[in-house]
Amino acid sequence: MLGLGAGGATKSPKTPSFVSYLTPEEIIVKDVPTQPLPKTNCLPLLQGELLMCEANTVLKCTQDEGSQRGVYGRLICTNLKITFLCDEVPDDNIPEFKNKIVGENDITLQCVDQLYGVFDDKKKVPINKTVLTKYPERLIIYCKDFRVFHFCLSYVKEEEVKRIVSGISHYVLSPKGLKHLFLFSYAANAPRYAATCTKEQTIMFESSSDWMMELERTKAKLNYKVCSANEYYRRSKGLPQHFVIPVSLPEDIMFTFQGKGIPIWCWSCQNGSALLKMSSLQDVDDGNIQTQKAFVDRVEKTLHRPPYEEVRIEDLSASLPSLSEIQTSYNRFKQLFLIDNSSDFWDSDLKWFTLLDTSNWLEIVRQCLKKAIEVIEYLDTQKINVVLKEDTGSDFCCVISSLVQIMMDPYYRTMHGFQSLIQKEWVMGGHCFLDRCNHLRKNDNEAPVFLLFLDCVWQLIQQYPLAFEISETYLTVLSDSINIPIFSTFFFNSPYQKYENRWAEEGQPRQDEPLRFYNVWDWSVQFELKALSFLTNPLYVEKSKHEKQLRKAQRSKHIRQLSLPLTQSKPSNKKGFFRDETGPFIKNLLGKRISKLISNSDDVPGTYRAFYENWHRKPVDFHGLILPHIDGPDIRIWAQRHLRWIPEAQVLGGGNVSTMQRILELMEEIQSLKKKIKEKPLHDHSSSKETEVDTRRKRSVRRSSLYPFAMLHISSFRPAIATTTWRSWDGEDELVNREDELVDVEEFGYL
Repeated sequence: MLGLGAGGATKSPKTPSFVSYLTPEEIIVKDVPTQPLPKTNCLPLLQGELLMCEANTVLKCTQDEGSQRGVYGRLICTNLKITFLCDEVPDDNIPEFKNKIVGENDITLQCVDQLYGVFDDKKKVPINKTVLTKYPERLIIYCKDFRVFHFCLSYVKEEEVKRIVSGISHYVLSPKGLKHLFLFSYAANAPRYAATCTKEQTIMFESSSDWMMELERTKAKLNYKVCSANEYYRRSKGLPQHFVIPVSLPEDIMFTFQGKGIPIWCWSCQNGSALLKMSSLQDVDDGNIQTQKAFVDRVEKTLHRPPYEEVRIEDLSASLPSLSEIQTSYNRFKQLFLIDNSSDFWDSDLKWFTLLDTSNWLEIVRQCLKKAIEVIEYLDTQKINVVLKEDTGSDFCCVISSLVQIMMDPYYRTMHGFQSLIQKEWVMGGHCFLDRCNHLRKNDNEAPVFLLFLDCVWQLIQQYPLAFEISETYLTVLSDSINIPIFSTFFFNSPYQKYENRWAEEGQPRQDEPLRFYNVWDWSVQFELKALSFLTNPLYVEKSKHEKQLRKAQRSKHIRQLSLPLTQSKPSNKKGFFRDETGPFIKNLLGKRISKLISNSDDVPGTYRAFYENWHRKPVDFHGLILPHIDGPDIRIWAQRHLRWIPEAQVLGGGNVSTMQRILELMEEIQSLKKKIKEKPLHDHSSSKETEVDTRRKRSVRRSSLYPFAMLHISSFRPAIATTTWRSWDGEDELVNREDELVDVEEFGYL
């Protein structure tokens, strides 16, 4: 079974070879193990991975309340992960979906969310410092992927308890430097990274040719150009080496404020309207106000040229929650899924929806989707350019711009398109993954912005599964990969930071050449070829060449490039910075301080709601524009990611994932039969045997709704509402051990 966290085993434990009847004494251990221990043959270590500390006779407990059941083994801490090696013989049944880097009992140091200790008084106390005066009898580890591990240390030698608890708390909780991450140790010691064809099909946007390809694909070459003035980061550390700007933007003003205030191109619509983003200009002293005004005036003349070009500024900092509000909301939200035992799960059932509503997480998801629809309405219906603006230009700008492109451009709903989008908007766009994910444990600017984006994408996938090549399992795996320090994708704050730290430290191999970090888009590093089928949607059908040609023929010409508007446009109301009639464009571009000098002007009300309702009255084109339902219960919980380790939350033999997998198996069987018919005469198949049926199909009914992460495992089952007929049902053990039945899919409405 693939990882049920602390509840992953229910067998009776073996008798330990050593039993301690003494509790740890109250002593202070000042020396945390910093030197690696000798390598152990039983522990498979990656290149550059070092064994730091370990403890024997540790009991990994199940999630049953008050239970001491579990399995004995060794608890080990390396410079990559915390791992538990079971003393029992491993099961021969290898799961279909297995990660080659992080196993069922492995926790990367970056994946640890919280550490708790249970002491003599049986109270759960957070461990938040590296020097302890007392050592717990039980260690509880809460993970960022919502696994919960309980390790009983009552049978462990006293010295080993001190070493393992001090070691884990030190390597997990202590702030660390960037080059102390395992990412650098692995890149220096592992085989030289050579990307596979899977990764090569993902556009990395690290060269000017990559950006030129994107301009050609979106037909935006006439109005926008690739700028390479920042090559080798000579001019600005906040911008990538190559990016796209309007053709008419003078390059001599771009780096006046270190790249801030520059409109950077994201994407162009078929009708010629474009999506751009920029970071806000910081407030300056009185002496530099005139310089900032002159800079903004030149930028405004570049973008706002009525009647040919109309621009709308969307200030995301004013219309969406702050980073601290997102972090607070997510902290409340995740507590719903970090369950210690079965009793806690059922005790929280009565107030579960109240706690969910109080967290406000789903409301933030809804606000992001709503803002993306508003931007789409300006681009698609009103055919005007939209500039997304926020303080950093790399948080909500990344979220909204990515969502807009996914909804409007079917290319970004394919696997390689989606990965290219993340590279373009997030990695090269300078999202601070290192700070937002708190990989260095400094807690200064932590906020799950990227997880918020993935949750929004999941809402789109569960509403329009036929429109996406990627599956929800792909999104779940991608969210897990954020905390695997093998790949550089999510471990830098900017392209410049990666460029600056590309050399190995003294004492490491390969000091004569820059490090080549592994990339998360090469999924063969984590999974076998057979498991990669779980990452794609079996029902997705790529648009045929004939349909593509028809769509190209129906495309409207770029109105602003080739013709004047048919209707008379409202004349520009800009008359200078100190006039009373200064327009909203300038007011939005300026910093807060300069904006006070300008009179407020009424904004033009949008037609968002009419656009939203009219679109939902039409048939859905899965290869065209898609808009999510965002009202009421349409925004749901990402169950596969948040509930996959809670046995009580599983649906026996059901759920969307099981249904999709069942359809995939039927499709594979049909293809196999077609192949046999072509190879042999028809009469040879009249006596086909049941043994030829795919064994995976036979197991379909036994799969959980949270498959492939959790197989069918119910340690306890208790109904939320008492019923007199409950005891008349089949017993739990009888249900689990009962022979599977082949179910007619059409009977249950699956097809």
